[in-house]
Amino acid sequence: MEITKQSIIGDILDYEPETAQFFFAIGMHCLGCPASRGESVEDACAVHGTDADALIEQINDYLANKGK
Repeated sequence: MEITKQSIIGDILDYEPETAQFFFAIGMHCLGCPASRGESVEDACAVHGTDADALIEQINDYLANKGK
């Protein structure tokens, strides 16, 4: 799975629950909320004042190296 700014947070978490750590790190502690699970990465980063590109890079790096 390749994460983009338009990726939906719930889809990412369903694919790999361990990615929650990256959302917690930006202050997004409401991952169980249906509204947050339906947000795009870009929208969540805008609300939390963080760089979407940096978050996407971290998650994609994690997914690429998982299992290595």
